[in-house]
Amino acid sequence: MDKAMVGSIPHVRVAENVTPQTFRNEILPSDVPVLLRGVVLHWPAVREGLISPEAIVEYIRRFDQGRPVETMSGAPEIGGAFFYNEAMDGLNFVKKREPIGAAVERILAIRNEEKPPSVYIQSTPIAEYLPGLARDNVLDLVDATVAPRIWIGNRVTVQTHFDLSENIACVVAGRRRFTLFPPEQTPNLYPGPFELTLAGPPVSMVRLDEPDFDKYPRFREALEHALVAELEPGDAIFIPYFWWHQVRTLDDLNVLVNFWWNDAEADLGSPFDALLHALLAIRDLPAHQRDAWRTMFDHYAFGQNGNPVDHLPPETRGPLGAHDRELRQTIRMMLLRSIARQAGLPPSGSPPGQDRRGPRRP
Repeated sequence: MDKAMVGSIPHVRVAENVTPQTFRNEILPSDVPVLLRGVVLHWPAVREGLISPEAIVEYIRRFDQGRPVETMSGAPEIGGAFFYNEAMDGLNFVKKREPIGAAVERILAIRNEEKPPSVYIQSTPIAEYLPGLARDNVLDLVDATVAPRIWIGNRVTVQTHFDLSENIACVVAGRRRFTLFPPEQTPNLYPGPFELTLAGPPVSMVRLDEPDFDKYPRFREALEHALVAELEPGDAIFIPYFWWHQVRTLDDLNVLVNFWWNDAEADLGSPFDALLHALLAIRDLPAHQRDAWRTMFDHYAFGQNGNPVDHLPPETRGPLGAHDRELRQTIRMMLLRSIARQAGLPPSGSPPGQDRRGPRRP
């Protein structure tokens, strides 16, 4: 993305002197990205990063246990932009496993090259690979049970994607630019394949550095709703659930620690799985049938008309009413039996809890 385009995108709101109370009571409920200025400037890791790249590498190596981690590596020709290959039957980078210490030493060794290869360690659990680092670098805005992850690389671009979690990303070394889009812009971001992805979630097919408006005309609309944030070491950014974001590192060595969490009940199941099931069961129906099911989903799943079962006695509501863990398991077993039958698999037995008045098929 050229400087003129970046300059035209509004900056996210900046919050100073953020306390746990301010974050929980004001920032988190706002459901919009916020730059948390200097919130981790006190971290020992940040202090080392401000001294020099060599200092932060030496600091990280103190905690390295030598366990191999997955590292993404791309040829100089990709310019740090991890993406698909031209045929879209693979990726323009390779993944290999190597110790963190070896990877960061490689980044140091190539950082003065004019066109270095791209190297990126992503989403590595600190407790497993760098034990002790989290103890000395605490983020008090999140619950102590939220496990931090570390990301280390040179000048790279992480393609626009979303996460099914709340996220606080803390810049330890180097500078980063985040370009963000709200969930409702999903159709205008042209998501890529679900089954072949760069690193897990689907990504936007639009390259922000060179957007092809002829091929992706609706992306102009997405840009009208975009926000940008440029973070210095010690800054953090709050990225709400499902907000799309592209991340571009702006220096030869960059380190980030992030915290993902989701306050929704852990056993609710995967909305992504529900989407895949809807693609199977609903998308290819005749239009009038799809319209009928859209009404059903709006009524029962999204509650557009209030509580859809207020008119029923509680003991007759079954899966339509409030769920406890037992009923959720009953529903899952109903779905499992139905999907197994459609897939031609032998039944695995009757779902438990039939007295909960659940139908035998969706």
